[in-house]
Amino acid sequence: MILHLQIPFPSRHTRNTVKNHVSPLPTVTRDSGLKFRQKLLFLQSLKVNTTKALQLNPNLRAAPLSTLHSITQCLSSMGLGLSAIGRILDMYPQLLTADPYSDIYPIFDFLLHTVQLPFPEIQKSITRCPRILVSDPETQLKPTFDFLTELGFVGTNKLTSQTTLLLVSSVESTLMPKIDYLVGLGIEFEEVRNMVLRSPGLLTFSVENNYKPKAEYFLKEMNGDLEEIKRFPQYFSFSLDRKIKPRHRLLMEHGVFMSLSAMLKVSDGEFNVRLLEKRLRMAQQEGRL
Repeated sequence: MILHLQIPFPSRHTRNTVKNHVSPLPTVTRDSGLKFRQKLLFLQSLKVNTTKALQLNPNLRAAPLSTLHSITQCLSSMGLGLSAIGRILDMYPQLLTADPYSDIYPIFDFLLHTVQLPFPEIQKSITRCPRILVSDPETQLKPTFDFLTELGFVGTNKLTSQTTLLLVSSVESTLMPKIDYLVGLGIEFEEVRNMVLRSPGLLTFSVENNYKPKAEYFLKEMNGDLEEIKRFPQYFSFSLDRKIKPRHRLLMEHGVFMSLSAMLKVSDGEFNVRLLEKRLRMAQQEGRL
């Protein structure tokens, strides 16, 4: 059963009031062995790996069952279902002993009032990137939010539940190296900025495992023009070995040219149809000569 609080998201000044709206937790026996067994059963009901949880969060062994109930109710009050809660707690067992009012609600507060996500989008944001729940709002989320805001993620480009995952990235070690690499290819910073705003996923790709091999293949093997990358930055989101190379090689074999978007955005079936149509047109043109 999912618990929904009957009041709006609690601000920092009203969290004591929120406590009064949470249903009382069931009383458990004083027997320590039975208490521990009840905790394990509760975690198993959420499909949390209890062995892993105890290894990664030693404090869990001594924590009362009410602590587990509190964090579950806290996440549930934000619209998360039990299956999503279980998955999140299994990924980050440290949350099992977190204090909702000092550890979790400040993050919800940040998403609602600083990022200004609509309340229904909170659970979507958390489901997409649970790591937000173990990130400090002041030292981790806020500096990245300020950087993204300055970069242009405002107005129609403001962060949404799909792009708040960028908030968990370090500006210095994660975001700037990607921007610097694209600038280093010969693309002006303002153009990189526009590319990122159009395709925020660019800030999630690895420089070593994504940008470098794909840029090298595009520039050397495809003799590509950076102008086309500017027009279609989504190029970096496609698999080099499974899509880019095979399709480019087919085009080369048959002497056919396609733009990056025409080559990559369609399904395999549609690509083969386009290739066949271009080959037929080429044959017809040769027949007229």
